[in-house]
Amino acid sequence: MRAHLRYTIPLLLFAVLVTACGYRPSTPSSDQRRGEGAPGPQYHLVSAGDTLYSIAWQAGRNYRDVARWSGIRPPYLLKPGQVIRLSPPGSAGAGSGKKKRTVVAGDTLYSIAAESGVDFRDLARWNNVPPPYVIKPGQTLLLSPPQPKSASAGPRSRASSSSGPSRSAGRAPVKVGSWVWPTEGAILARFSHRGLNKGLDIGGRRGQAIRAAAPGKVVYKGSGLRGYGQLIIVKHNRDFLSAYAHADRIYVAEGDVIKRGQKIAAMGGSGTDRVKLHFEIRYRGSPVDPLKYLPKR
Repeated sequence: MRAHLRYTIPLLLFAVLVTACGYRPSTPSSDQRRGEGAPGPQYHLVSAGDTLYSIAWQAGRNYRDVARWSGIRPPYLLKPGQVIRLSPPGSAGAGSGKKKRTVVAGDTLYSIAAESGVDFRDLARWNNVPPPYVIKPGQTLLLSPPQPKSASAGPRSRASSSSGPSRSAGRAPVKVGSWVWPTEGAILARFSHRGLNKGLDIGGRRGQAIRAAAPGKVVYKGSGLRGYGQLIIVKHNRDFLSAYAHADRIYVAEGDVIKRGQKIAAMGGSGTDRVKLHFEIRYRGSPVDPLKYLPKR
């Protein structure tokens, strides 16, 4: 009996240690750090419920850049099946390098333009395709400007002039005003510059009020972003967005203009392992530490 216990007890202690070392606080899937040097996706296929803001948020991009790369103008309306560029034309891995493309069933002018790294308006012009840009299987499309007879080089496309960083890169940030805490409670996890957590996790009780940290407009409401559960994204101005994840109930709709401190949701545990609020602030598409903006408490 003693010999049996002599082997059993160390094994149990080893199992406990392995379990404890393996524990990690849960974070949204988009907060999981990519492998070093691992490229992100180049395109996104729009599905029902997607908005330009939610797509850019998931990809960690500035929504204004994504709109420009994809040739989308305000108010940034998307349709299911539309292909959105997540990187500038001409970037690594983008474009097919081909000069022509034969249309197959399911293709649209927009999807071919995004796949080829060109502006859909340029593609339409090069192929004399008028609005509403209807194309047919078997049709052959030029993927670059037709060469003029008297010159060796065609005109520069819009895509090449819009492949650089955001035009707002050198512009002074737009002030939001004073921020307020989105809810009461202890901080469970802080912002990590290594990408392990892109915001704050704040504990609380189910049903506790979640409030807008600053005035703005609701640009996304739903559960389409994996790992965030029921999520609200608020646009405060052209530079700042904020997000409120894992809600139990949501009291606002997309397009609503909200005030600072307005109750927008009830705390819950959707998409995570405990009741909490995951709160993020993005500046020009990049996560920033919310504690640098929220008042001290």
